[in-house]
Amino acid sequence: MTYIAKPKLHHPSLQTNKIGYTRRDYEGSVSTLCAGCGHDSISAAIVQACFNLNIEPHKVAKLSGIGCSSKAPTYFLGGSHGFNTVHGRMPSVLTGAALANRDLIYLGVSGDGDSASIGIGQFAHSMRRGVNMTYIVMNNGVYGLTKGQFSATADFGSKSKKGVVNTDSPVDLVALALQLGATYVARSFSGDKAQLIPLIEGALAHQGAAFIDVISPCVTFNNHAGSTKSYDYVREHNEAVNRIDFFTPGKEITADYAPGTMQEVTQHDGSVLRLRKLHEDYDASDRVAAMNHLQKHHAMGEIVTGLLFVDPKACDLHVHMNTVDVPLNTLDERALCPGSAALETINASLR
Repeated sequence: MTYIAKPKLHHPSLQTNKIGYTRRDYEGSVSTLCAGCGHDSISAAIVQACFNLNIEPHKVAKLSGIGCSSKAPTYFLGGSHGFNTVHGRMPSVLTGAALANRDLIYLGVSGDGDSASIGIGQFAHSMRRGVNMTYIVMNNGVYGLTKGQFSATADFGSKSKKGVVNTDSPVDLVALALQLGATYVARSFSGDKAQLIPLIEGALAHQGAAFIDVISPCVTFNNHAGSTKSYDYVREHNEAVNRIDFFTPGKEITADYAPGTMQEVTQHDGSVLRLRKLHEDYDASDRVAAMNHLQKHHAMGEIVTGLLFVDPKACDLHVHMNTVDVPLNTLDERALCPGSAALETINASLR
């Protein structure tokens, strides 16, 4: 596959963030996805979120599997670390990388075929183990690289471009993430950057397993009448539970949101999630209530979006395993092989 690099020259008047980077510094190669693909909108949202958070690109490791969605990391954060794994295996490779070097920010990008079919087991284990990652699924309900067959997230009764009706029940990755113990769970729409960008910012700042399911219409195979993953259908059936502002300890990021009550959630790094509630009784800290709300509106044919659940006191895999504070890949031979006396102490504790 041929990738087209963007010019590296910047106009001298381009806006920079606090660490001197322009938005262009967070971009990647020119996209080869179909014009109008929702995945490109998600890539643009990731670029904006990283720019807003003043993240150094080389401190990000982006990993993906196979599919249109897994091509997307080529189109953002060109200066970051990247690894394209095999189909459905992104979570295990990311877990290994995160255990070896805890100093990087881990961003896993996947698709509905990659995560809800062949990779569903790996998705489940990364959520329940609390791997410190932002896991984004670009969900279009089809296999876009193999001519538009239904994926496991396609809704029952949804019609394909050829008029075939899906007779299988869908896999709801948001419901699974909630049940499996993910500590930051959200759903959004690629056509709603005002909601998506701060959701990504909050996930990147979260300490633990952060999952965002983004409905991303496939303009080639799944953007027609009868599809439940089309632009028109999602806009007409979107049921937002909240709008979100994200604040770092420094610069405030503001936006205009619908009126209502407000819930503030302070995360481990001091950043603040400010939730403008569209449903005044919605509590994003109640996991069971989030699951019930999701199922209730699914039965009504509505797509619930927004920050559905967050645990600000979450712990990640390193805390659970009681690893050392420094990256494991920086430990020398003396630390890794402390001698026979240390080994005997370990063996004695296991007897």
